[in-house]
Amino acid sequence: MKPEAEQDEVRRLLSDRLFDLAPVMMVALDAEFRIVEANAAFARLFGAWEGQRCYELMKGRQSQCEQCQVSLAFADGKARLCDELLTVARDTISQFIVRVAPLGQPGGGGGPYLLWMASKVNEASILQRENDILFEGVPCYVTVLDRDLEVIRANRRMRETFGKVPGKKCYEAYKRRDRPCRKCPALLVFEDGQEHTAEQVGVTANGEAAHYIVTASPLSREGGSPNGQVNFVIEIATDVTHLRTLEHEKIEAERMAAVGQTVAGLAHGIKNILMGVEGGIYVMESGMRKGQIDRVERGVQMLKRNVEKISSLVKNLLSFSKGRPPHVTVVDPNAPAREVLDLYSGMARQAGVVLEGTLQQDLAPAALDAEGIHACLTNLVSNAVDACLASEKKDCKVVLTTSEADGALVYEVADNGCGMDYEVKKKIFTTFFTTKGAGGTGLGLLTSRKIVQEHGGKILVESDPGKGTRVRIVLPRDRLPVVTAVGAAVNEGQKEGVSRGETQ
Repeated sequence: MKPEAEQDEVRRLLSDRLFDLAPVMMVALDAEFRIVEANAAFARLFGAWEGQRCYELMKGRQSQCEQCQVSLAFADGKARLCDELLTVARDTISQFIVRVAPLGQPGGGGGPYLLWMASKVNEASILQRENDILFEGVPCYVTVLDRDLEVIRANRRMRETFGKVPGKKCYEAYKRRDRPCRKCPALLVFEDGQEHTAEQVGVTANGEAAHYIVTASPLSREGGSPNGQVNFVIEIATDVTHLRTLEHEKIEAERMAAVGQTVAGLAHGIKNILMGVEGGIYVMESGMRKGQIDRVERGVQMLKRNVEKISSLVKNLLSFSKGRPPHVTVVDPNAPAREVLDLYSGMARQAGVVLEGTLQQDLAPAALDAEGIHACLTNLVSNAVDACLASEKKDCKVVLTTSEADGALVYEVADNGCGMDYEVKKKIFTTFFTTKGAGGTGLGLLTSRKIVQEHGGKILVESDPGKGTRVRIVLPRDRLPVVTAVGAAVNEGQKEGVSRGETQ
């Protein structure tokens, strides 16, 4: 087939196919305004059309329109574009954009037929208006960015809050920066084509901080392909400044409440201790007046005990409120446990309580704050002995156990003392809560939990009234802290001492 014949065939196929596949209505009219051919889009909207005149079917008229564009096009052979109100389904009037053009040769005057094309604009205009209302009226910030991160469109709330935003780079407009943020959601969308969400802080036109959660999504892609390069990004942000202000106020209120509770508890604890100090002074002075050395000695011991209580209270309070930096070294996990057993074995024996230790001997060294773990175990063993003393049982026992399970070090202190009910167990980690009366500060377990958390672990408590209590410290090895500079220096000093033959 020759090239000319191929072109004619292609034109014929295109004209046959495009007429029915066109997304607009297409009609062929004769000089008497009768419809001689119509495509499927026209038939779907206007129904049967054969032999009807255009003004009868589409206008509901009995005569030609006063300013008929079809008549003019037949007269001078020129194409025309206009808006028309057409009657659809006999009672619905809709607006259309209409194009008319003669089917004869261009410039050859009016031919025997004319092509009439129309597209409905009501739905498009309503949709556009709805989109504009939605874009402008939503109670959040909306912007459209190009690949240079320039704001090409911003809604009313964005403009009211951040000023003249369109035409500026996003980081200039509402960040007051000279370069993009490192984790800019829009920049990430342009890079990987995926949706990104982040919480950011901007600067309003009034110079105030604005906290908002922004979601950036692809708006259009190269060639319309789902995997094409992103050309534009839409950012939709919700202002959470008020929430962040409330959170800050809540935290501040809780802090002030904690300060007040701390001061009240501290004053109460010191008051009770001072009563003991006054008692010790009285006993010591009376012994001195009477020349009774044993009475003086008893008064001195009373003073020492109460001074130790004050020291313990202040240290625990400082440790809880501010804390010291953990001195993490690689140690034998059993070492703190052995020290606590040695420290309390004599005291427990005098109180009639059996203190035992069951230490797993093959535990590998671990990065621990040995002093902190020692303090935790001291608190737990002391509490266990006190619970045994508060019990009416005669065979009270406290057992300190070390073990390893599922990649975690486990320290356990169990006793068969008085135990705790549900209400007491709920309060044991509360500031200044104690079951020891004037003998306790209420900070021991709170401080212990803080130390355990610094090691990436947790404290588990099981207790039944009259049966006893079991407290477990679980420290996963993969969450243990790293060795600190101070801890490394301690380890190095220990190695040097050993190399010189010094005893530890």
